[in-house]
Amino acid sequence: MYRPGNATTVDVAGPAEGWEGDARPGHFRGVATVCAKLFGQVRPDRAYFGEKDWQQLQVVRRMVADLLPGLEIVAVPTAREPDGLALSSRNRFLLPHERGLAPRLYATLSEVAAAVAGGDPAGPAVSAARRQLQQEGFGVDYLALVDGATLQTLASVAPGARLIAAARLGSVRLLDNVGITLRGS
Repeated sequence: MYRPGNATTVDVAGPAEGWEGDARPGHFRGVATVCAKLFGQVRPDRAYFGEKDWQQLQVVRRMVADLLPGLEIVAVPTAREPDGLALSSRNRFLLPHERGLAPRLYATLSEVAAAVAGGDPAGPAVSAARRQLQQEGFGVDYLALVDGATLQTLASVAPGARLIAAARLGSVRLLDNVGITLRGS
C-alpha cells in the first residue's frame, strides 16, 4: 500500500477538523489516504463504515463526495453489547469496575438525545450530562451536539443533529455517539 518514496497524501478538512482530529493529529489524513488508495485499487461500488466512529465516517463521505471515485459509502449502525456499550477492541482493556461503568456513556447520550428531542434546551442538557459523567468517574474529553454531516457545533437541536462523545475510563478512551430524532420527524 505504501511503496518506498511515497509522497502523496489526501489532506482533509471540513468534518476532519476538531474532536478526534484535534486529539489525533494526522489520523484522518492517514484514513483518507489509505481509503483513497484502496478505493482506487479495488474500485468498489460500495464501502461500509461503522457509525461508532462517526467523525471518521463523515470524513470518508466528504472525501468521496469531493474526489468522486464513484462509490457509495454505506453507514452501518453501531454494534453494542446487551448493556449498550459500543463494541470496540479497546473494551478488553477496561478493568472490571470500569466495564461496569462504561455503559453509562451511551445511556447518558441517549438520555440527552431524548431530552433535547423533547424540547429541553441543548446547552444546559449537554453541560449537565458532561458534569454527570465526570462525577461518575469519566474523564470527558468532549461531549457535544453537532451537525451530523459537518461536525460543526450546534447551539440547538436541528435535523441531522448528533451527540458525540469521547471519555476516558482508566487507560481506555471510549467513543460513542447518538442521532437525535426530532419529534414529528
